Amino acid sequence: MTIRLVLVRHGLSSFNAKGLIQGRTDDSLLTDEGYEQALKAGKSLSKIKFDKIYSSPLVRASETAKTIKKSFNKELDIIFDKNLLEVDLSEWSGLKIDEIKNKFPEIYPIWKNDPENLILERIDGNTYKPIKELFDQANNFIEDILKIYLDKEDSNILVVGHNAILRCLILLLLGKPKQGFRKIRLENASFSILNISSHKNSFKTQIECLNQTSHLNKNIPSQIGDSRIFLIRHGETNWNKEGRFQGQIDIPLNENGKDQARKTFEYLKNISFNKAFSSSMDRPYETAQIILQNNKDLKIEKIDSLIEISHGLWEGKLEEEIREKWPLLLKNWHDKPEGVIMPEGESIKDVSSRSIEAFDKICLSQKYNDLTLLVAHDAVNKTLICNMLGMNYSNIWMIKQGNGGITVIDLFNDPTKTPVISALNITTHLGGIIDSTASGAL
Repeated sequence: MTIRLVLVRHGLSSFNAKGLIQGRTDDSLLTDEGYEQALKAGKSLSKIKFDKIYSSPLVRASETAKTIKKSFNKELDIIFDKNLLEVDLSEWSGLKIDEIKNKFPEIYPIWKNDPENLILERIDGNTYKPIKELFDQANNFIEDILKIYLDKEDSNILVVGHNAILRCLILLLLGKPKQGFRKIRLENASFSILNISSHKNSFKTQIECLNQTSHLNKNIPSQIGDSRIFLIRHGETNWNKEGRFQGQIDIPLNENGKDQARKTFEYLKNISFNKAFSSSMDRPYETAQIILQNNKDLKIEKIDSLIEISHGLWEGKLEEEIREKWPLLLKNWHDKPEGVIMPEGESIKDVSSRSIEAFDKICLSQKYNDLTLLVAHDAVNKTLICNMLGMNYSNIWMIKQGNGGITVIDLFNDPTKTPVISALNITTHLGGIIDSTASGAL
C-alpha cells in the first residue's frame, strides 16, 4: 500500500511580504496574494482525490488549507495538527534578518550554516534547540500518519504547513541527511510530493517532486544562488516504455521522448542558457539539442563519465528475463543496490564516483549568473542528487527522475555555502501534477 503525501506551504503572508521572521507567531496573516496562490494551488490539485487534509492550526496555514479545499471535496474535514506548527523562534519572531544579525551576531551564523545546532532562550530563561524540537514534531506527525494509513488502501494525504516544518518532514522521510535543512527550499504555495510504501516491517520513501511552482504561473522557482544548473533526464526511449534495461546501449529517443524534449524546450524557453553539457550518449545529447533549438550556436560539451550505468549482461533484457537467471541479484538491486555489481557491468558506487567528479568540474567552471543545461540519465542524476542532499548513493530509489524531468540547482560563489536544490523533478509540462513518465528500468 502507498501513501501519497502532497505537502503545500502556506500562501504569501503579511510577514513574508514585509521580510519579517515568522516562527510560531499567529500575527502573520494570509495576504490577498496568498489567498490567490491558495486558489491556484487548489485548482491544480483538484484532480487528486484526497482522503484527508491536515493543516497547521496557525492562521496563515489554516486559511490556505480552507481556500485550497474550496476547489475539491468541500465535505472533507481539515484536521488541525499541532505537530505541523512552524518552528518556535521565540523573540526572533517579527524581526527582520538585518535586525537579527545585529542583535545576535554570535548565533546568527549558526542559524544560517548549522541550524540544527542553534540554541535559543525562551522567555522563562530555559534554552532549547528549535530545529531539533521541530524534527521531533515532524517525527510525531509521520508516526501518526503511518499508524493510520500505511496498512490500508492507497491514500492521498494533503498536508498544509510552513517552510521549516515541511522541510523537516521531507528530510526525515529521506533518512534525515546530515545538515540537509539548508539544501532544499520551499516557496509560498509550492507543493512537493512524497510516496511512502510499506516494505516488510518498515516503509520506503520516494520523493517525486520538490518545490513545484508552475501552478502559480511561475515555471521555475526564483533564483537564490550566483549561478544555476538545470539537471534534466533525457526523454523517453522505446526501452524505457517497455521496461527493458538499456544502460549503455545507445537507444535513441522515441517520438514521445522527442515530444517530451520539445515540451521541456517550451517550458524553459525564457531561460538564456550560456553553457550546456550532456552525457556522450545519443538520447541525452538529442534531448539537449531539442531544448537548445533556439540557441544552436551554444556548444553542448559531451562528457563520457556521465553515461548511464552499465548493466552488463542485463542490458537489452526485461525484468522477468533477468529474474529467471539472476533472481537474488535482481532482488538485491531493488533492496540494496549498493551491494550489487551487475554481471560484466558496474556498481552504483562506480556511477556515483564518476558522475560526482564530472559534476564537481562543471560546478567549478560556473561563473556569476551562469545558466547551465546538463542532460544525463536516471542513475546518474539520482546519484548526483543523493550527493547534494548529503545522502549515500545507496538511496537512489528514494529519488524520482522522470523522462524530461527538470531539477534546478542553485550554486554559490561563497565556498561555505552548499548547493541548494531549488526544485526537483518538475514534470508538470509533460501533463499533470503526478509524474506519469515511463517507470521502467534504467
